[in-house]
Amino acid sequence: MARPPLSDAELVERYGPHLNWEPPGGWDAGLEIEREVDTHCAFCGQQCGITLKVANNSVVGFEPRYDFPFNEGKLCPKGVKRYLQGGHPDRLTEPLQRTEAGFRDATWDAVLDRTVSEIRRIQSEHGPDAFGVISGSSLTTEKTYLMGKLARLGIGTANIDYNGRLCMVSAAAGNKKALGMDRAPNPWSDIPHAQVVFVAGANIAECAPITTDYIWRARDRGAKLIVADPRVNPLARTADCFLGLRPGTDTALYGAILRELIQRDLLDHDFIEQRTHGIAEAAAAVDHMTPKWAEGVTGVPASRIEQAAELWGRPATGMLLHARGIEHHSKGVQNVLACINLGLATGRYGKPGCGVCTITGQGNGQGGREQGQKSDQLPGARDIGNPDHRAEVAAAWGVEPDDIPQEGLSYEEQFDAILDGRIRGLLLICSNPMVSLPDTAKTRAALEKLEFFAVIDFFLTESAFHADVVLPGSLHEEEEGVVTTAEGRCVKINAAVSPPGNARRDTDIICDLGRRLGAGQHFAMDGPREVFEEIRRVSRGGVADYAGMTWERLEAEQGIFWPCPTEDHPGTPRLYERSFAHADGKARMLPVEHRDPAEVVDDEYPIWYTTGRVVSQYLSGAQTRRIGPLIEQYPEPLCEMHPRLASVHGIADGDLVRVVSRRGSIEVPAQVVESIRPDTVFIPYHWAGHKAANQLTNPVLDPISKIPEYKVAAVRIERIGPPQRPVGQAAP
Repeated sequence: MARPPLSDAELVERYGPHLNWEPPGGWDAGLEIEREVDTHCAFCGQQCGITLKVANNSVVGFEPRYDFPFNEGKLCPKGVKRYLQGGHPDRLTEPLQRTEAGFRDATWDAVLDRTVSEIRRIQSEHGPDAFGVISGSSLTTEKTYLMGKLARLGIGTANIDYNGRLCMVSAAAGNKKALGMDRAPNPWSDIPHAQVVFVAGANIAECAPITTDYIWRARDRGAKLIVADPRVNPLARTADCFLGLRPGTDTALYGAILRELIQRDLLDHDFIEQRTHGIAEAAAAVDHMTPKWAEGVTGVPASRIEQAAELWGRPATGMLLHARGIEHHSKGVQNVLACINLGLATGRYGKPGCGVCTITGQGNGQGGREQGQKSDQLPGARDIGNPDHRAEVAAAWGVEPDDIPQEGLSYEEQFDAILDGRIRGLLLICSNPMVSLPDTAKTRAALEKLEFFAVIDFFLTESAFHADVVLPGSLHEEEEGVVTTAEGRCVKINAAVSPPGNARRDTDIICDLGRRLGAGQHFAMDGPREVFEEIRRVSRGGVADYAGMTWERLEAEQGIFWPCPTEDHPGTPRLYERSFAHADGKARMLPVEHRDPAEVVDDEYPIWYTTGRVVSQYLSGAQTRRIGPLIEQYPEPLCEMHPRLASVHGIADGDLVRVVSRRGSIEVPAQVVESIRPDTVFIPYHWAGHKAANQLTNPVLDPISKIPEYKVAAVRIERIGPPQRPVGQAAP
């Protein structure tokens, strides 16, 4: 049912007096713009170019950047509205300290001294690793570098990880295993040259909208489109071949396609012989995966699987794009390896229009793990367990290799360790586990059990509600730095305004903590430029080599693709043109067996459950749920279900339904659509509290990537009652 738009007065009443709603004459009508700052969007891994308009130390308008080669003047709804959060009344402007009566304003000395005191107390009583650190992938790379260094040399704990662990680490692990390097092999400018585009587990039109334009360019040249997903997402509606598989059956589908490529001899034999190992083992693993067998497992008709093999195998060029739909699984690495096998078998690497690429979800999801905040990595994307890598970083830092802790616990593993008493304190920056982690009840129990919890953020998130101290940090537009895009392009973020009130730049907060912890020699940087110069030096010779980049080059050249070892090096937009990143130069085709997801449907929980994003919201919603026009576009989570499933349960569009898993339940309106499998329901995960989709999800981890299985759970549904308001209209 259509709903009337809210008036400006109603918007102000609902979202707060500081909401920067669009004035009748335009975004900057009636304002004298003091300066315009070229930078990039605050949200997803596409990092579209944007110009921010500034007046009175506030961002008051924007223009998309037509000069930036990725988006060329295009923005999605989130990009258009991204700056409206800046004046929100929820913005943290003073340090907070919890008292018996709740949060109270505090001084910076008080919150920093208490944080240092609690770190020392907990470590003296329970050991160095009893204090954990969780960082974020929407931070600039300079901040992520500092967080890794703070954890290891300031706090002295092994337990540092980041929220990219909840995003694309399965792709990272799969790429390293098969290709030797964790980075997308192609710039997006290669996509229009593909004669076939295969989209696997990616809702591109909603989650990476500007990437859709690259696919349209390929389609304009005659490219075929294959889409695999349990939902007929917007892009899938245009596909030549749609593969509507059951959640958790990806390896069966891609294994069957590989078998068909082999059976039909649609292989690049020269490429396989000269540039890969393992074809025999990979072929043996899928030998039993006939299209008919795969139909029984996946629900995709055998004829459709055969068609996909023909469409993928016949053309000379092709690109496969995948995202969280295949990575958020307890076998996510295997799913990624199965896709890589399809690329290697057909020679789709190192050439224009050829590649198997991950679409990064978070703003700095790629750069967020390149310079050392991931539990198993050091700066330069070095392996923390490799003695040579440890020695290189130790020499650059001026410490002994043994001074750097070994690999620590991943994000979800740290919460397990909190519950069993191994971790007693936690420092969290720009992540929101109360919304982002699976099994919300478990997450809440962990945060409540902590002896001390400190949060650095710019809003009081649902997770920060549990903190003992809150340190007000900086928004994206309030600090300089760099990020790495989904393509592997390192770009420059420019500060447009300064933090309001007593909020501080994250860089200054982190360095201040490091100095107060007695590691001042490692945190003597005066601002993010000095941090970047240290990254250049420390990453030299590593896999993610930034040594040849400068801030000036990044701006002048509209970004540089790493590795870039010297200042006269052009960067590396396309990887693997001559060799792969393994020592022998060859890629690995690894055998991928099919196994069921950790949880399957049964008589008690007979329906598949999956989650994902919607176009107007971003990750945990901590930012986008505070932007009025984005809330208006999609105010609350809805439960998508097929008319046949709805009919069985007597559910009509808009009815309030309860969805129950083995971990919890959620009550949301039904959205009855024909664009989802009849055995599956979908709820987006951007909301908190009783609207949190992750109340239902399964915390079981992929044994390699340690990513939770967000995309598959077993649930039951029941009708509660008729609509309480029009579908999609927020509660008053």
